[in-house]
Amino acid sequence: MVSLSRPKSPLRVKHHLIRHNLGQALSQHPEGQPPTGSTRQRNVPRFFPPVAIGPFCEATSEHGMIRSMTSSRNPATHRAAQESDAADSATASRVLSVNRSSKHNFSKDRLESVLLVEGLGVDGDAHSGTTVQHVFRKKSHPTEPNLRQVHLIQAELFGELAQNGFEVRPGDLGENITTRGIDLLDLPEGTLLRIGPDAVVQVTGLRNPCRQIDRFQPGLLKAVLPRDKAGKVLRKTGVMGIVLTSGMVSIDDEIHVEVPAGPQRRLRCV
Repeated sequence: MVSLSRPKSPLRVKHHLIRHNLGQALSQHPEGQPPTGSTRQRNVPRFFPPVAIGPFCEATSEHGMIRSMTSSRNPATHRAAQESDAADSATASRVLSVNRSSKHNFSKDRLESVLLVEGLGVDGDAHSGTTVQHVFRKKSHPTEPNLRQVHLIQAELFGELAQNGFEVRPGDLGENITTRGIDLLDLPEGTLLRIGPDAVVQVTGLRNPCRQIDRFQPGLLKAVLPRDKAGKVLRKTGVMGIVLTSGMVSIDDEIHVEVPAGPQRRLRCV
């Protein structure tokens, strides 16, 4: 169950290069469109403030992982709410696995904990850096800001794949953090994930799987890129994010979600 917490003071990225470049890349995204009537220039950084949670907040997903909450309760239902909160605590959104690789391997090694470093990513991971670390993108756009510092995948995907005959475990698809209890794909752009005691990750977009996934297991690419009833491709291989606040992340750490205030944008590939 996702825990929606009251945000702390607004966060700022201390690395000025990252602050400028990340905002620039998001504003220049080929699929992005400025709001109607907007005069925002391409080189103006765009960041997403934490949401201010009011007395009532509601979010839903196809898996029902995010439910409505009330901060003020009727005394008549207070006891039932307390019991519900106790049950939620036992099934809170958590880290199932943390994974890292110092090389550009397809899969990553499972560890007990990893260090997220502000403005960089997972300490010691091949994809950590201020600028793009993706092998092919780095060749053509070496100064492009790194919007893929941290890769997260929902563990629920593995159960879906198992029903289709695939055996996939945490870290196999190259994610840094494997989550349970969050519909990552349904989060809006700019969502903050507070992971463990200190780390904060801001969601930047969807992972777009490539053909290498078929080398791992034949036919897997099609399985993680199904189409809905309208024929639209659904990308199920998790989300990407940047590290706003450093911190250790360990197995079984809780994850608290803060969606951005105001109009929300669905995730796109980064």
